[in-house]
Amino acid sequence: MARVGFIGTGEIASLMVQGLAGQGHEIVVSDRNAEVAARLAATVPGLRVASNREVVAAADIVILCLLARVADEALTGLPFRAGQSVISVMVDVGLAKLQKLCAPATDIAITIPLPPIATGGCPLPVYPASPALEMLFGARNRVFTVRDEVALNAHFGATALCSPFLAQVLTTAAWLTEFTGDADQSQAYVRDVLRGYLPENGEKGHLGAALQSLSTEGGLNATLRAAMNEANADLRAGLDGFRGRLGLEGKKT
Repeated sequence: MARVGFIGTGEIASLMVQGLAGQGHEIVVSDRNAEVAARLAATVPGLRVASNREVVAAADIVILCLLARVADEALTGLPFRAGQSVISVMVDVGLAKLQKLCAPATDIAITIPLPPIATGGCPLPVYPASPALEMLFGARNRVFTVRDEVALNAHFGATALCSPFLAQVLTTAAWLTEFTGDADQSQAYVRDVLRGYLPENGEKGHLGAALQSLSTEGGLNATLRAAMNEANADLRAGLDGFRGRLGLEGKKT
């Protein structure tokens, strides 16, 4: 089992801690967010709260869960050491900068945890390969190494689909509720309809095949999709809007 330290105690850090709880790891979290840290200490047996310096000194694996704008201030001068593993979940902080901030540690990787990491089933793209990430989360989550940092940053961009997708789900459920009078049942129905087309272990090419199955000319699905073609173009434009921020300029469209 590992000694795992968290620098930053926001929502994602809390969910990652929940995903590790009860597996025998020694977990220490920073006191940057005292309220969240206290809640974790009260609910996760054996978890300790400490200063950033104490977290780094105590941990074999350090997980960085900070906002990019505070990374320099929070990480500069901390006692990272050779042989220590560092896993960053920060968007907008690249490997080159992490290597400077976390020296002399060299086993440094970036990944993208999402809320399902608390219970398992979260896809975890990572670059470069991280045995530490695989050891901590690989048993319950799909860890896969991408080819380079640009590919990883594109995965950060792809996660932005979650908000507009859920907004469309809620819009559809609200429309249905106008006719059913039951908001909870309407949301459950729309959710379950979508789940049928998004199985946990779909085969290669499943999404394209599922879309094709919903393309009967004159059918309700095909009709609504045609009406929303402009919205699909807006989605692509929105994703392309991340190119500068995520360092994706010049890559294939």
